Amino acid sequence: MELINPNPVIYEAENLSDDEEYLKRKVCQGEDEREPIDKFEIYEHIRHINDPEHPLTLEQLNIASPKHIYVNDEGNTIEVLFTPTIPHCSMSTLIGLTIRAKLLRSLPPRFKVDVKINPGTHFSEHAINKQLQDKERVAAALEQGHLLDAVNKGIADTDK
Repeated sequence: MELINPNPVIYEAENLSDDEEYLKRKVCQGEDEREPIDKFEIYEHIRHINDPEHPLTLEQLNIASPKHIYVNDEGNTIEVLFTPTIPHCSMSTLIGLTIRAKLLRSLPPRFKVDVKINPGTHFSEHAINKQLQDKERVAAALEQGHLLDAVNKGIADTDK
């Protein structure tokens, strides 16, 4: 198989302990208190997802970042914007599908999860975003054996 992006840029892992917003996160004291879900928790769920083309994670390729995750815990909505490594990446739909599947499997069902390509980072951004927002298309894609295998491979061993 010929690689679409044979030499991706590999980034250092983000050190979240240096992030002021991360350090100010609400930590629950009581056992009955529900800790709100924030962008850092979402990032922890997706940062170790395996890229479908390279033996690297979404974090290492800078495809996912906390600064592009928006959470409204009270409104039960999450939006994740991801950045493909190249503007014509043919793996973008699969990456978005894998992020979406990981979050749907990891989060309480009360959340509406939107996964989109960061504006201006892909030539087919509109078409791919439309596919990723269509619940019927996503469900149909996850019923296809080869796509489900690819998604499961991307999610494997991501709970670190």
